[in-house]
Amino acid sequence: MSEENSTEEARQKKLEELRQLYLKQQEEEQRKSDTEGQMQGLLKKFLDEDARARLNNVRLVNEDLYAKAFQAIMGLVQRGFVKQKLKEEQVKEILRQLKSDRDITIKRK
Repeated sequence: MSEENSTEEARQKKLEELRQLYLKQQEEEQRKSDTEGQMQGLLKKFLDEDARARLNNVRLVNEDLYAKAFQAIMGLVQRGFVKQKLKEEQVKEILRQLKSDRDITIKRK
């Protein structure tokens, strides 16, 4: 009987651990969703429709480049360089510059 109780206790403990893990994952997903909503709101304010679409396409392919572009755009906004909504060509240029920073060149001696 005690073996049965210890097995049941182990099951209950494992079930509680899984519940806690599930709740943590749900909270993390909610935080990500809230953050993404805030980011999209800011982008809507500072980018025209085509530029936002371009950046959202980048997000689907390269999350890191998207995050860097978002930071770069917000940096420009904070420094006062953005007087009107950025156009797609301007966003493309920002992406080009960020991508060229990543290119690796190998020099042979």
